Amino acid sequence: MKKYRRVLTIAGSDSGGGAGIQADIKTISACGCYAASAITAVTVQNTLGVKAVHAIPVEVITQQIEAVIEDIGVDAVKIGMLHSVDVADAVARVLQKYGVQNIVLDPVMVSTSGHRLIEENAIESLVSGLMPMSRVITPNIPEAEILLGGAKLDRQSDLKDAARVLAERCGTSVLLKAGHLTEDRLVDIFYNAEDAEVVELPSVRIETRNTHGTGCTMSSAFTSMLAKGCSLTESAKLAKDYINSAIIAGADYEIGHGFGPVNHFYKFNM
Repeated sequence: MKKYRRVLTIAGSDSGGGAGIQADIKTISACGCYAASAITAVTVQNTLGVKAVHAIPVEVITQQIEAVIEDIGVDAVKIGMLHSVDVADAVARVLQKYGVQNIVLDPVMVSTSGHRLIEENAIESLVSGLMPMSRVITPNIPEAEILLGGAKLDRQSDLKDAARVLAERCGTSVLLKAGHLTEDRLVDIFYNAEDAEVVELPSVRIETRNTHGTGCTMSSAFTSMLAKGCSLTESAKLAKDYINSAIIAGADYEIGHGFGPVNHFYKFNM
């Protein structure tokens, strides 16, 4: 019998469909894997921003994870929005209980519209608990600045050292995304802590409003590639190719009145 490569995403739901669980499932599917999910929160959200967040009870979150692992199994796990200490600690416990490998943690802290998506004291829980369990974390620049204690990352030249310091501090590999910089040429930095290797992932800035969910999408693509057996560095490169192509393919579409999504299924829309 054939077997799917299985990816579990643990994250919040985006009612607008552009980010969160919805973006994760689209990405995982487009990358050729089977997507299962555990929803941590329901957000009232569209292209204009987040209007409210409803937390899912911790025991329901852990039961979702257990139900997937015990029946379907997982080859890799993507973790997104974990809004509280209790949720972060519970997710760490259940993944440790089952000895889950290939964890990709996207430290979602602030939405594109500026809405805070995590409690302040949950950040330390991520750093001390989930991050050392993960193979890679995928912060954007504002998230990296928070994890670095408020250090400002204003220039492309800041990112290599920042990625290395984050890797040492958090005990994992780091994909530091450059999208918040202002240069026309953007270079994401992947620090492979397993090989002490620095990899530059360049792209050209694309003029579009359709960038909602890019972080969720890239981390889910990275997770999918690990589930398919790719190395860390190969997964980083393939994830970068996927998100760059999805942004380009979705740049000219209009959906909603704010920041639209990328084109997750660009390979099938030719």
